[in-house]
Amino acid sequence: MQQTIYKNPSPQIKTEPPGPPTMPIVGNMIDFGRNPLGFYTYCARTYGDVVRLQFGSGQSSYLISNPHTIEEVLVQTGRRFAKGYQGDRLITVFLGNGLVTSEGDFWRRQRRLAQPAFHRKRITGYAEVMVAYTHRMVDKWRNGQVRDIHSEMLYLTQAIVSKTLFDADMQENAKTVGDALEAAIMEYGKLMTSVFHHVLSFLPFQITTPTEQRLLEAMQDIDNVVEQIVEERRKAPGDRGDLLSMLMEARDEDGTGMTDQQLRDEVKTLFLAGHETTSNTLTWTFHLLMQHPDIVQKLEAEVDQVLGDRTVTLADLEQLTYTRHVLDESMRLYPPVWAISRQATEDVEIEGYTIPAGSVLQMSQWTVHRDPRYFDDPEAFIPERWETIRADLPKYAYFPFGGGPRLCIGNNFALMEATIILASIVQHYQLEALPKQEVALQPAITLSPKGSLYARILTRTT
Repeated sequence: MQQTIYKNPSPQIKTEPPGPPTMPIVGNMIDFGRNPLGFYTYCARTYGDVVRLQFGSGQSSYLISNPHTIEEVLVQTGRRFAKGYQGDRLITVFLGNGLVTSEGDFWRRQRRLAQPAFHRKRITGYAEVMVAYTHRMVDKWRNGQVRDIHSEMLYLTQAIVSKTLFDADMQENAKTVGDALEAAIMEYGKLMTSVFHHVLSFLPFQITTPTEQRLLEAMQDIDNVVEQIVEERRKAPGDRGDLLSMLMEARDEDGTGMTDQQLRDEVKTLFLAGHETTSNTLTWTFHLLMQHPDIVQKLEAEVDQVLGDRTVTLADLEQLTYTRHVLDESMRLYPPVWAISRQATEDVEIEGYTIPAGSVLQMSQWTVHRDPRYFDDPEAFIPERWETIRADLPKYAYFPFGGGPRLCIGNNFALMEATIILASIVQHYQLEALPKQEVALQPAITLSPKGSLYARILTRTT
């Protein structure tokens, strides 16, 4: 039965959900910092669907793991819940005041201005770019080579988003942006799980640590590239068929468009979110496929049947059903965004508990996607489950792109891109895992591998 959130708590409700023991000042920060994914999973399995957590004095957090309750919270974002990112200095360093971080009327205006750029008919026109850039990458591959697949996917998706977003070939800036993004994600991950950084946030004045300084410098490198592109486009406006043109030409009902600052923040948001998440999805997909040759055979069989020797086209995507199931299962096990949060703007009742205004509600895709109540053999990679599971699966037992009014604006773009890239590579190559290679998880803003993922490139012979 669906859980209900009530605006005014009733006298009969319980007052405090269960949760793990806390330490003075740091609360649960040490356990979280050691292993964020494992800690959230342990809490959900041990204490239930609403778990009390403490990451600092004065503000409570609650881990929510019931899909029906998650749906209620996400759907009511903008009414009883806010994203709550405005107070997170690290995220605003990354994304400014863009679609991911902004709130209220400002967000609604920005979303309204940006929405036409992501109309299905608009993004389908980018399929040829995705195919062409994928072939440009694999044309450099040679049989027997060892390649860092994580870096390959990062540079490929960066090139695609640069062309579709900016109508720009970023080859000359690829290394600068790639290195800066890798450094920024690494430093952000350190800060997010650092007890020392957390304690410093309690001080009445700001201290910039060396780690935070490296993050700021990395993001400045990315800002410089984005600002240069926007400045050059301002000098020669016009519709080039890219997303930047749409954003620059967009006008609200009163005739106003985006300021340079707003445009920069939205471009940075789309650029960073538009390739980091997809590259991670593809990296984890190949990581899983290299461990499951039987699934590779089924995937190759479908690609061969649908495509033969010709290049993939947009019209082929509907027939690449197993290819899509592989991606769905990859995003279940390794969701590109592993947790999202909302902040209660008023007192609410959730599953019989009073949740005070100002509390942060954490919802972890990693935890819910691996819940045995919704997925049989949840730790196993079984793409076939998606042939039948959707009819009975609670909607928010699987939410890789979030949901509600703040559903990721680029979800259709990302799914189209990932399917095209996966099918294009599988059509010609197999990837073989290197022996004794350990792949560690790095849960920062997104879920990426810590370091490289090497694979041997083998040309398909059949």
